[in-house]
Amino acid sequence: MMDSIFSLIGCFVDWDVKSFLLFTVVFILTADYIKNRRPASYPPGPQAFPIVGNMFSVDHKRCHESMTQLAGKYGDVYSLRMGQEWVVVLNGYEVLKEALVNQGDSVADRPPLPMLQDISEELGIVFNSGHMWKQQRRFALSTLRYFGIGKKSLEPVILDEFTHCSTEVQSFKGKPFDPKLIIGNAVSNIICSLVFGHRFEYTDEKFRKLISWFEIALQFQASIWTQFYNSFPKLMRCLPGPHQTVLRVWKDVKDFIRGELKEHKNNWDPSDPRDFIDCYLKEIQESKGQADNTFDEENLVISVFDLFVAGSETTSTTLRWAFLYMAKYPEIQAKVQADINRVIGQSRQPSMEDRVNMPYTDAVLHEVMRMSNIVPLSLPHMTNKNIQLGGYTIPKGTTIIPNLTSVLYDKNEWETPFTFNPGHFLTEEGKFVKQAAFMPFSAGKRVCLGENLARMELFLFFTSFMQRFTVSMPAGVKAKLDYQFGVTMAPCPYEICATLR
Repeated sequence: MMDSIFSLIGCFVDWDVKSFLLFTVVFILTADYIKNRRPASYPPGPQAFPIVGNMFSVDHKRCHESMTQLAGKYGDVYSLRMGQEWVVVLNGYEVLKEALVNQGDSVADRPPLPMLQDISEELGIVFNSGHMWKQQRRFALSTLRYFGIGKKSLEPVILDEFTHCSTEVQSFKGKPFDPKLIIGNAVSNIICSLVFGHRFEYTDEKFRKLISWFEIALQFQASIWTQFYNSFPKLMRCLPGPHQTVLRVWKDVKDFIRGELKEHKNNWDPSDPRDFIDCYLKEIQESKGQADNTFDEENLVISVFDLFVAGSETTSTTLRWAFLYMAKYPEIQAKVQADINRVIGQSRQPSMEDRVNMPYTDAVLHEVMRMSNIVPLSLPHMTNKNIQLGGYTIPKGTTIIPNLTSVLYDKNEWETPFTFNPGHFLTEEGKFVKQAAFMPFSAGKRVCLGENLARMELFLFFTSFMQRFTVSMPAGVKAKLDYQFGVTMAPCPYEICATLR
């Protein structure tokens, strides 16, 4: 009798536990659905899974291509749910122009993504919003102009760095080498001259190691790990994994900048600013006590961090693509060198004034930027009020992803969108022509802060390199245009040969 009673109680308890677990699962799924269902008048998109949303609806190794393909099914304005947050993806030139330019004030904010918050603390120039962003960006622009960006006075700095770069390349005597670290070091030295007041030798192992991590860290920040981190930050902050390594990398970069700041403060003369750090220290001193002041040493560190990383990685990656394209298309390289021979010759260094007389070279550089698609999904924006776009209502606080890939490869804007064709930027008479859909630097209020510097570096480095060297693939090796997806999209590692002309 007692055995029967205990058996009955055991069954009841067992069923009760199962019921509780079933109820919990149903409750979580129902709550998730109610909380995260697509709002009315919201852009359409693929069906989202519970908890993780559309994290697995895109291929995170080629996210830009996945998002462009989804536009073919759901339209140029569609939505995805990443974890617990909705994002709206914008595609095509007309839609991006309407959002970033015509309604630019309404989408100028940055979303509070936990990974970026943990890296930048919502300080600096790139990943903050509102008054702080406007004040920091305005100061950075005026200071960089003061030190020659967009002016002829910066040309000698760039050309002098190319001389160091050329010597390093020449040391390989035409044998195969990977240009990644040499080009990365050279380009980084330009921004270092502006923000730190000095360059670093190519033999500086600490500096080489630092810049070699940039590409890896930026690739990670476009991975599914970052999506999980942004969706479940409290959990991910406690767990081991590659995200912890990347956070340590960015911490090392910030510590490196703090070391430079300490050196500056030891021999700083407010009446004679040598670089961006000196100017910022002066601004901190002069802004003390002002009610709307956002200038302090921590903001200085993050502002320099933004300039240092962005100013190093994007331009060096573009140059690596440029040399790869020249090795793949030797007939185009030969035309560039003919352009250089005609306008510059071999007896002097290039100048920015030469660009207007070299339409073919200019067109080749623009096509490199279009095809290499360096920042394929731009950086995320956020609406600061309700907006209407593509016939849909996008609420305040929504993360916006401007898919620059869809513009740079837009079939309605480019004759041969998937083919390397400098003719996209040339008239029938061979004159250079601007294209409205050329927006590798994004557009509107958040257009790339360093666009003028990047254009100067690309033209002067590229023409100087082509003036001095001919690039080719090693014997028996074919040029492959494979990429490594990330916040910036880099070519897969390759070696080239650079022979003196």
